[in-house]
Amino acid sequence: LGRVVSVMHYYFAPMEGVTGAVYRRTHHEFFSGVDKYFMPFITPTTNEKLTPRQKRDVLPEYNEGVPAVPQLLTKSAADCVWAVNALHDLGYPEVNLNLGCPSGTVTAKGKGSGLLADVPALERLLDGVFARSPLPVSIKTRIGYTRPDEFDRLLDVFARYPIHELIIHPRTRVEFYKGTPHREAFAKAHAALDRPLCYNGDLFCEEDCRELMRQFPNTRALMLGRGLIANPALAQSLGGGEALCKASLRTFHDRLLAAYQAKYPAHVTLGRMREIAKHFVCCFDAPEKPRKAIRKATRIEAYLDAIDRLFAEHELNETPRFIAE
Repeated sequence: LGRVVSVMHYYFAPMEGVTGAVYRRTHHEFFSGVDKYFMPFITPTTNEKLTPRQKRDVLPEYNEGVPAVPQLLTKSAADCVWAVNALHDLGYPEVNLNLGCPSGTVTAKGKGSGLLADVPALERLLDGVFARSPLPVSIKTRIGYTRPDEFDRLLDVFARYPIHELIIHPRTRVEFYKGTPHREAFAKAHAALDRPLCYNGDLFCEEDCRELMRQFPNTRALMLGRGLIANPALAQSLGGGEALCKASLRTFHDRLLAAYQAKYPAHVTLGRMREIAKHFVCCFDAPEKPRKAIRKATRIEAYLDAIDRLFAEHELNETPRFIAE
């Protein structure tokens, strides 16, 4: 199949513990094609201050040259608005509101996709945010908490606000990341809303993205998560650039490792690299054995030995084969 060259926009999904500032800078240095890097969410609190940890991710000096978009996780309009103002003062041109996180610790507090189960609370949040935000606000959402048909009411709510862009992961909260995304819900959003839409969910390879673009040619953007961690050249090749090769992946891997080692202690570096490697190993043939060796590595030396064997003994496949946890 020939490559798709289009004006489609490609976004890097926020992935906690993976797509932090070090990863974003290194990926942006090595690979083209990503129009926006969405940051893993920060949770604003009532003390109206960014924590030192939050600052290490959002301060401009850590994102220089990277088109990064901060994401906020909150159910409080007041907390959201002070955070948006702080990010505005740091020079960000937009922010993203998280209505999609399915984690139990998040939804139990009525945040993330937990807000989708309480439409009045969602409306109070959006009323306050869109009345007072100094920046354009995009939203990343699921289609409901329990059932896909909840999306009809949510679309009515979203239609009332000047949402900069609506990023839709067409699963419910209870589905987490299992089963097949409900693409018919994404079609409903196209019919009901006149604002830019972005699709997110199970786009693992070029053909997945091509098929989605054929099905929804008016879609503005695709948000890529696990597929882009596994194949860091995915957005680049979709835009007509070079496809992933072993040499470019190994160079990227080694530069990323060095960047982590310069910033973090050994155990943190190892944890970050194992999490990333468990994804890109899925782009190789017969990935089960090297993935097991990477997962079992408790020292950098053992990890690098597993990586050396992966690159020496295995070849890349066009389509990643993800392995169930």
